[in-house]
Amino acid sequence: MNYLRHFGLREAPFGITPDTSFFYACRSTQEALNTLLIAISNGEGFIKITGEVGTGKTLLCRKFLATLDAGWTSAYIPNPDLEPRALVQQIAEELGVRVEPGVDQHHLLKGITRVLLDSARQGRRVVLCMDESQGMPLETLETVRLLTNLETEKRKLLQVVLFGQPELDRKLALASIRQLRQRITFQYGLRGLDAGEIGAYVEHRLAIAGHAGAPLFDAGALRMLHRSSRGVPRLVNILAHKALLVVFGEGGRCAAKRHVQAAAADTPAAAPARGWWWPRLRTSRAAD
Repeated sequence: MNYLRHFGLREAPFGITPDTSFFYACRSTQEALNTLLIAISNGEGFIKITGEVGTGKTLLCRKFLATLDAGWTSAYIPNPDLEPRALVQQIAEELGVRVEPGVDQHHLLKGITRVLLDSARQGRRVVLCMDESQGMPLETLETVRLLTNLETEKRKLLQVVLFGQPELDRKLALASIRQLRQRITFQYGLRGLDAGEIGAYVEHRLAIAGHAGAPLFDAGALRMLHRSSRGVPRLVNILAHKALLVVFGEGGRCAAKRHVQAAAADTPAAAPARGWWWPRLRTSRAAD
C-alpha cells in the first residue's frame, strides 16, 4: 500500500483490532495488569475490570492471558450475553470438556467440576476471563458465581475475571446478586491516556509498525489528538490514522493540528473543533 511506503511503515500502526504486539503499558493499563496478576496469585474468586468503550479492556484481557505461564489453564468468553446453559456449554468447551449433543446443564457442570479437580491435582490453576460482562443476564451471572463455589482448603478451583463497561457496576449493585458482588475481592477502573502519554503512545505504535524516521505528528497534532479523543485509545487510533491519510493525500510527511482537527470532524465519537471538516477530495491518493 502506497500509504505505508510513504511513511516508511511495514504495517498499519493505528488499527482498532486488539493486537497484543501493539500493547502499550500506560500508567492505567499497567496498574490494571498488576492488579490482575496480584489477584490471581492470591487465589481469589472474582476480579473486576471496568472501563469506558475504547479504553482497551479486550487488549488488556488478551495481554493478561498471554502473560500466564504453563501452570495455568485459561478460558476466554468474548461475549457472555447468553442464557445460563449456553454459557456453561461455552465454558466447558473452552476447558476441554467433551460435550455431547443435547447434554443437559447438570452434566456440563459435572464435566467442568471434573476438569477443575484434575487441574488442582496436577498443580494447575484455572482462570476464566469474560469480556463484555455488562451484557450478561442476571441468572447467568448467578450461574457463574455457583461455578466458583468449588474450592480446596487453600484456594478457589476457578478464578473469574469480569471485564465490562461501567454498566456492569450498576448491574452488580442490584440486591438480587449481592452474593456475587461480595465475592469481588479485587477491582480496577481503566482510564484513558493522559496528555503526557499521548506522544509516547503514538511513537510506540509507529515504532512497532516499522517507522524509524522523523516524527509523523508535531506537538500541536499530539495536543489535538488528546483533546479530540479525550485520551480514549481507540479514538486516538482512529484519529491518528485519518490524520495521516490527510497528510498522505497532500503529499506531506508530518501531521499538524489542522490534520487532526479535520479527522475529528469526520469522527462522530470525537470532540471536533467547530468549523473544521473532513477534506474527502484531498485523500484520494490513499486509495492508490
